[in-house]
Amino acid sequence: MNSNTLAVIFPGQASQKVGMLKDLSLHYSIVKKIFFEASEELGYDLWRLIQYGPVSELNKTYKAQPAILTASVAVWKIWSQIGGCMPSIMAGHSLGEYTALVCSESIELRSAVKLVEMRGALMQELVPYGKGAMSVIIGLHDEIICELCNEVEKTGQVVSPAGFNAPGYVVISGDKEAVDSVNNLCKNAGAKHVFILPISVPSHCALMKPMIHKFSNILKNIVINPPTIPVINNTDVRIVWDPDIIRESLIRQLYTPVRWYEIIRYCMDKKKISHFVEIGPGNILTKLLKNLVSNVLSISVNSMCSLKKSIKLIVDM
Repeated sequence: MNSNTLAVIFPGQASQKVGMLKDLSLHYSIVKKIFFEASEELGYDLWRLIQYGPVSELNKTYKAQPAILTASVAVWKIWSQIGGCMPSIMAGHSLGEYTALVCSESIELRSAVKLVEMRGALMQELVPYGKGAMSVIIGLHDEIICELCNEVEKTGQVVSPAGFNAPGYVVISGDKEAVDSVNNLCKNAGAKHVFILPISVPSHCALMKPMIHKFSNILKNIVINPPTIPVINNTDVRIVWDPDIIRESLIRQLYTPVRWYEIIRYCMDKKKISHFVEIGPGNILTKLLKNLVSNVLSISVNSMCSLKKSIKLIVDM
């Protein structure tokens, strides 16, 4: 196939699962090699955590983020190793943007896993476990969800849209009580589905602003190079090459919504992408794409079965 029509996308938090990548590790030694490298940097056995849990530990933000990033990078290494078609563009959902920067050789794996671990730890320090929440609301107009968030925020609590995944598919984030209130208001307004995400901190909202200074100082010490494959960022829906601008956009990503639907439209309308491959655990982004558009091929790669399927559809076509 023409690589100009291929985009690779990487999942964010909530895609983690105990046992992920087990079958791939039995066929490709690169998986455990990548996890060993990440574990050395983190100071604990990351592979053991994702294989045996407990899930309560894996779901902690500062553990989940390095786990998902490392798992996605491992699958990308397999894709590259078997001669998978190289994409013309990359994008990642929230945490997935960091994965995209690793796979495009903008940030080294060791630096990235430590960076997202510290990012997660700072998030958790700001909002103790159980005090914040994120939820998905499906089946209401975006404007209505925004209005309901604004209504609840008048009480002095924080809650706002954290991600626009598709028209009528919005993630909200904030104080747990405020998120619960918006969830109930959305249900009463006719939302089709409302559910809490298995995420221990409320990302992409104003609650994250107090960590900007500390995170900025950490980012200053991270070597960032211009990507070898273009990466669309979450905050501006644009391709950034300048390392300083990449840093700045990663900081803003902490407290601004993920504009995922706009990213997909950018790929399709401006870059003429017709094939999307989701690299990493789960298939959240692939399912979302299939519900969004009918004129593109989307497939997730995270197991031997899905890898074989992708080979038939995409590799060297």
